[in-house]
Amino acid sequence: MAGIKALVGLSFSGAIGLTFLLLSCVLEQYGVYWPFFVLIFYVLSPIPHFIARRVSEDTDSGSNACRELSLFLTSGIVVSAFGLPMVLAHNSVIQWGACGLVLAGNTVIFLTILGFFLIFGGGDDFSWEQW
Repeated sequence: MAGIKALVGLSFSGAIGLTFLLLSCVLEQYGVYWPFFVLIFYVLSPIPHFIARRVSEDTDSGSNACRELSLFLTSGIVVSAFGLPMVLAHNSVIQWGACGLVLAGNTVIFLTILGFFLIFGGGDDFSWEQW
C-alpha cells in the first residue's frame, strides 16, 4: 500500500510540474511554444542511469567509472534543461515570466524523477522493475 501512495504522490507532483510547463507556453501573454523543448531533457535525463545500471555488475564498489560517467551526463542534461529557458529569455524569444514558469516546472519534474529513483530504484522486492 505504501508503494501505491508513493506512486500517486509522484504522479501528482509530475502533473504539477507539467502544468507549470504548459502554462509557460499557452498563457496569452506568453504565447510561444519554445519552452516545450525542455521535454526532450525530461526524457533524456534518466537514460544514462538506466544504461549504467544495466552495464555495471558490481554495485557495491565505492567508485565505479560507469556510474560516475552516468551521473556526469545526467547532471549535464539537468543543467541544460535549466539553461535553455534562460538563454531563450535572454535572447527575447520567450518572456521572463515564461522562463520562471519553466524553471519552476523543471524543479518539480526533476525532483519527481529523483524521488522515483529513490523510492523505486533500490533493487529490493519493491522495485520499478516489477512494473
